[in-house]
Amino acid sequence: MFFEDDLKEDSENMELAECTKNPGFQDSDGGVSVEQPAEQRLSTVVRLDSEYKQLEPFAGMPKEVLLLYSSQARYRIPREVLFWLTLSCALALVAVTATVIALSPRCLQWWQVSPVYQVYPRSFKDSDGDGVGDLKGIQEQIHHFQYLNIKSVWISPFYRSPMKDFGYDVEDFRDIDPRFGTMKDFDELLAKMHSNGLKLIMDFIPNHTSDRHRWFNLSRTRDPHYEDYYVWTDCNATSQRPNNWVSVFGNSSWTYDEVREQCYLHQFLKEQPDLNFRNLHVRKEIIDILVFWLKKGVDGFRMDAVKHILEASHLRDEPQVDPDKPPELIINEWDLHHDYTTTQLGLHDLLREWRAEMNVYSREPGRYRFMVTESYDYNEVGKTMMYYGTPLVKESDFPFNFYLLDLPQNSSGSWVQHLVNIWMNNMPQGQWPNWVVGNHDKPRIATSVGQGYVRVINMLLLTLPGTPTTYYGEEIGMENINITDSQSASRDPQRAPMQWSGDVNAGFNNKTNITWLPVHPDYKSINVEVQKRDERSVLAQYRFLNTLRQAELALSRGWFCYIHADENVFSFLREFDGLRKAFLVVLNFGKEAAITDLSSVSELPEKLEVLMSTMQASDGRVFHKSGIVTEEGEGLLIQYSTHTRFNPSHPGACYISEKACYLEVVDILYTC
Repeated sequence: MFFEDDLKEDSENMELAECTKNPGFQDSDGGVSVEQPAEQRLSTVVRLDSEYKQLEPFAGMPKEVLLLYSSQARYRIPREVLFWLTLSCALALVAVTATVIALSPRCLQWWQVSPVYQVYPRSFKDSDGDGVGDLKGIQEQIHHFQYLNIKSVWISPFYRSPMKDFGYDVEDFRDIDPRFGTMKDFDELLAKMHSNGLKLIMDFIPNHTSDRHRWFNLSRTRDPHYEDYYVWTDCNATSQRPNNWVSVFGNSSWTYDEVREQCYLHQFLKEQPDLNFRNLHVRKEIIDILVFWLKKGVDGFRMDAVKHILEASHLRDEPQVDPDKPPELIINEWDLHHDYTTTQLGLHDLLREWRAEMNVYSREPGRYRFMVTESYDYNEVGKTMMYYGTPLVKESDFPFNFYLLDLPQNSSGSWVQHLVNIWMNNMPQGQWPNWVVGNHDKPRIATSVGQGYVRVINMLLLTLPGTPTTYYGEEIGMENINITDSQSASRDPQRAPMQWSGDVNAGFNNKTNITWLPVHPDYKSINVEVQKRDERSVLAQYRFLNTLRQAELALSRGWFCYIHADENVFSFLREFDGLRKAFLVVLNFGKEAAITDLSSVSELPEKLEVLMSTMQASDGRVFHKSGIVTEEGEGLLIQYSTHTRFNPSHPGACYISEKACYLEVVDILYTC
């Protein structure tokens, strides 16, 4: 009976063995078939384990069988090695990434990357033929900013205004003046600029409003809420000078209001009454206006006339510059020391409040909100530097640097170095410099210095460290126009229509023959269209220098080092630690040709090749460093290669905002 059962079982096993797909998986007697149920196969393998050795794993083996092999050393050890190797590589990658991030210098912000280009909207481009530039006109010319490789555009005021001071007398901070278009036009302009990678900086006028503003009308009628929105004091119609304070535009800062029967303060025109920032409601109103534009997506603000925002509440007479001058003859701002009307205690607290509000809208990546302050402090440069804030509390990203506006006072390299050094020597450590050579309030540099120096000034502007500011038209060398007294005020010669082409009205208005100011007579030869076709033009050189500045580490964020200044030439170096490429800039601001000897600068190679000359004839020319020749008004940009840096041996002659180094092997920047 048992023999028959065993024989039957052996016969079945032999039949199953013949159908096995893996012949190797059998014992010597026919073995265990993969066609058996898993439980039966496992029990059989376990039962025969002592006398059976599997030749190799097979496809489709059950988990229970697989586990018998996975614990073997030849499978377990490679698996563990691969696991720990993968883990080690992952941890090493994380560590390297963290190290690179920790050591990487801060990226430059958008307002540091390119010049700030100032647009005076009345004069930039007229889209509707009324003779006045407008927001749609700016939108039509966005390609011009892109051509110049400009990233930041500051637009002068376009708020609703009676235009007594061409937009700086604001009637409504939340509306667009119809001369410039509508709020829809603004929204479209902002969207178009953003879609093209441009940032829009608005002018903001916190010190005063127009006398047509609703706040002023309510204040002069003593509305309980608005009664103290402005600075009022007792006076009468026959004696309208409560003290000797004078306006920036001359004569008394006080005007009698017949409705309120008091005098109100105006540090500018009588149509521009000063707001009272000692009133908390006024402070909130101003912040609300900032928020209104920030929510729209504006990228930054230029804060106008900030030093005038607060006045001393005691209203005492200011000290006279000439104590012997009769008080009745004190009619000019230069007649007084402005101890009580400018830079008062509490001013910087206001600016910090505004900065804090702007920071709220700067949290989104790539949407930092920029703030620049305007304050003409002249010889009191220390007051200007206060607008940078402190290491603990930030104010503006930088205050405008107006010292290069004094270039026309002297034509020498030493004078230019002096003006540059006023800023560099007084700027707080680690801050970012900036440079202005013209704006809507000052004569055009091509007129005040001379057309022959436009190119060398542009080279100076675009090779100094920091952010340059370019007033519209400076990139083509526009000049002031001649204005008769009957036509306009004294600041208008530098506000002439932009010269786009040689067509009628210089392409500013191609619909009618109307322009709010005359076009300069030289527009047929000095315009954008003509200069685009000329690789030697002022425009071509501006574009080349600006593009190079953004592409080269040494120019965009490297060391700045003085090396030479004399009666003709101002020269400096731009270099970056770890980078062999560096630049020598030689600028002749004198009245004659000059030979500059830099043989004492051991860090320079003996032979120097000119990358770019403003006169172009010297492009590619090779000089010995002992004899670098420049003509009157010529600028040379010389690129050279060396392993020896100048700045380590001359710390007193060099400056950098934020030190960084370049590691050539892996092509990265790191904090050093």
